[in-house]
Amino acid sequence: MRAFDFSPLYRSTVGFDQLQSLLDSVTRDASQPTYPPYNIERLGESDYRITMAVAGFAEKDLSIEVKQNVLTISGKRTEPEAANYLYQGIAGRSFERRFQLADHVEVRGALLENGLLHVDLVRQIPEQMKPRQIEISSAAPARKTIEGNLAAAE
Repeated sequence: MRAFDFSPLYRSTVGFDQLQSLLDSVTRDASQPTYPPYNIERLGESDYRITMAVAGFAEKDLSIEVKQNVLTISGKRTEPEAANYLYQGIAGRSFERRFQLADHVEVRGALLENGLLHVDLVRQIPEQMKPRQIEISSAAPARKTIEGNLAAAE
């Protein structure tokens, strides 16, 4: 992957620090972890789901945390005491996955079933930020002209 220099953009923008740091982090680390595999689905207009394959992990082995628009899913599996594998093909190593959440995206809940962890997300835009229709009236309100009355009095 090519390395892009975004420093000229920093000189001409104010208030976009989060976007700039996100661009830097994407270009800086091209070797993103691939374990465990996951899917991101759009279930509706404002509903999303992250599904992560966590075979062999129990609920007590998993942790989900949201802090400053970053969703962190981590897992640390405890090994059985007397495991004597002839072949071990199911990965059970510890992991930590981070997802950058957009503004107003909240975690609704999580469900672990059949080796898959489902994390449901919803985007709830506050009423004051939603677009609203402005009514146009055809009659202009009566205006008082103070300057005209002063000129006539002189």
